Amino acid sequence: MILKRCFNQHASCRARETVNGPEFRELTHALAHSLALDPTPTNVAGVPSWFRQGFCGGLGLALLIGLFLIWLWQPERQVNRHTENFLRTIEKRNWTGVADFIGNDYQDQWGDDRARVLERMREVLRYLRRIRIGATNAAVRIDSQRGYWNAKIIIDGDHSEGMALVKERVNSLATPFELEWRRQSAKPWDWKLVRVSNASLEIP
Repeated sequence: MILKRCFNQHASCRARETVNGPEFRELTHALAHSLALDPTPTNVAGVPSWFRQGFCGGLGLALLIGLFLIWLWQPERQVNRHTENFLRTIEKRNWTGVADFIGNDYQDQWGDDRARVLERMREVLRYLRRIRIGATNAAVRIDSQRGYWNAKIIIDGDHSEGMALVKERVNSLATPFELEWRRQSAKPWDWKLVRVSNASLEIP
């Protein structure tokens, strides 16, 4: 929530989920220990101790925020976070949010552009209730301004004829899905989905 109003990025990719991670807690603890101040009030060269401690504390906080942003904005982490939240947004049927993840130049192996893939998702999910989308063995690869997320996708939800058909077609695939993301600008959080592929999946 700290960075919620400070940066123009996807709401799902903000820091509120990240600050609770064990890696960042360890980083915070180590930095706080290294910046521990001497509580004994002293004066050096006429500078009040409260001023020095306040200045050092502010400097330490700025350094902590800088390290946090470097950690958060690593390309691998951004691509992984974007993908996770893209799937969660599909589950919620938030089509405005889903569209915000997809680049205007989107093209996939089944001949869908941005408008067509959004239309297809609406058509399929219309017949599915409480859909859940999971991923196993996820891996991220970065190549310059592009990021590639690979994982086996598992779909589940309330039992229905439509759900049984989707699970049969998707969950049985031997090859993983690949989601290709492209960084759109110098902003480290500005990634858009430009392609989805799976060599084993055939869609009429």
